Amino acid sequence: MKLTQATVSDLLAQLDPAGGYMYLPGDLDPQALADLLADRFGAPRTLVLDGFTDPTVDGSRGAALLVPFGDRAVKIRAWAYGDQWVGSGTSRDTEGVERPVLVVAQRQVPEPLAVAPDEGADVDWMERLVQITGWTQPAQRPDVQWAEVESRLGTALPTDYKRMVETFGDGAFDAYLSLNQEPWTDLREDGLLIWAGTEHEDLYCWRADGDDPDRWPVVVRSFDGEDASFDCNAAQFVCRILIDPHHPFTMARYFDTHWFMNYRMRD
Repeated sequence: MKLTQATVSDLLAQLDPAGGYMYLPGDLDPQALADLLADRFGAPRTLVLDGFTDPTVDGSRGAALLVPFGDRAVKIRAWAYGDQWVGSGTSRDTEGVERPVLVVAQRQVPEPLAVAPDEGADVDWMERLVQITGWTQPAQRPDVQWAEVESRLGTALPTDYKRMVETFGDGAFDAYLSLNQEPWTDLREDGLLIWAGTEHEDLYCWRADGDDPDRWPVVVRSFDGEDASFDCNAAQFVCRILIDPHHPFTMARYFDTHWFMNYRMRD
């Protein structure tokens, strides 16, 4: 079987999105399949390695992917994608032969608390963002040297942004809103620092006014050069666009369940 992204799409289409699996031809390279899935869904989490299941695996970490294989799984990696888990690797079949497998299962994230219009400073928006995305991984970049970054930029940075980078690392919310690991300074002449961006070339910035970065408003610079300002911090802004269908930059219309797609996962 020649593996391409089109092949992967065809294979996934054959599986019941609510939960299904298939054993693949023995000559298929499981690593090549994993690489194609990683190109599509980001860095995976390893659930089973050499027949041993990660003891931290539970319902929030893709355990449903292992159900069809019982104790026969040899190596299984998992990806989160909206309300679905996708897994691949190898498992022994009922005759004891190790074969490549592809599996999907439903992914459930606890319903996040609704975001009320008047919620603000008294909410831990980073904690809310963790809940919304179903994030269960350890901090991806806990040792960022912020003093060096801030010295290089010539300014302190908002606390919630630094927590986002430390917690989630390099990747994108809903595989769409990419989190910059260090603010871009391309719009500094306009008083803007860019902390994220989308594939539609919208830039998510702060207007760096005043000495307290935690009070900087979010500004969205659209691809056509128009600016829209929001009186909130970055984590609150991301929470709102993920789950508020009435927000002008909402992502809620695309997915009911949200996630953070890692580009480089610490496994």
